[in-house]
Amino acid sequence: MAEDSKKISSRESGPFGSYAAIGDSFTEGVGDPGPDGTFIGWADRLAVLLSDRRPEHDFRYANLAVRGRLLDQIVAEQVPRAKELGPDLVTFCAGGNDILRPGSDPDAVAERYAAAVADLKESVGTVLLCTGFDTRDIPVLRHLRGKIATYTAHVRAIADQYGCPVLDLWSLKSVQDRRAWSDDRLHLSPDGHTRVALRAGQVLGLDVPAEPDQPWPPEAARTAADARRETIHWAREHLVPWIGRRLRGESSGDHVTAKRPELALLEADAAALAEAAASIR
Repeated sequence: MAEDSKKISSRESGPFGSYAAIGDSFTEGVGDPGPDGTFIGWADRLAVLLSDRRPEHDFRYANLAVRGRLLDQIVAEQVPRAKELGPDLVTFCAGGNDILRPGSDPDAVAERYAAAVADLKESVGTVLLCTGFDTRDIPVLRHLRGKIATYTAHVRAIADQYGCPVLDLWSLKSVQDRRAWSDDRLHLSPDGHTRVALRAGQVLGLDVPAEPDQPWPPEAARTAADARRETIHWAREHLVPWIGRRLRGESSGDHVTAKRPELALLEADAAALAEAAASIR
């Protein structure tokens, strides 16, 4: 598909008046804490960009995403709620946690994903889909690159089939820099979330305030000792707890609910969103 066909021009779509985000930790914003401890993330930052194109008090946003959710859970819990809310725009980013599981089949996950997209398209005008990241240089995820690439190819084919714009994270080279990732090496950093939000805005035809793939500033050289210390810290603070949860059959999303379950004005959490706005304007 040509690049222009992936975008929705402002002349065709007009400014979206409402937006609901559904997904897992990526869309909830894990790795991007706000001043009150609530995660911000790329979807909240995209909501700021979208609201800038509307009159004051005329844009509503819900974020139904919950960390740790598998695709079937998202389809059961969040898709019906998004359809009930009836927003102008839905972003649907799901399946990543399924792909991370040993023995998972990206073809089978994609079949269920396609059925959910078909369901959403019956009641939502615009459904933006997200591909996987190119994990070639991401330490924890590089060994899953083949599975992620297969799933990404499916997502692009599903987008073509249902006429959905695509947030192509595989081609966003700036998030392959380690500074785009948080200390846990599984979730984006605030800067990483910002770059994804800017790319999503571009896909939706917005004039964004910065280029998401702009080069990172020069970084001081890291020694082998620095890398070892970082790895030891990561293993102690993130890997061991993650393994413990898996052994106990727990999820990071247990007892977590959606942070914005209703379509509401952005002023409802102005402090966090003001920080989001400051980083993308």
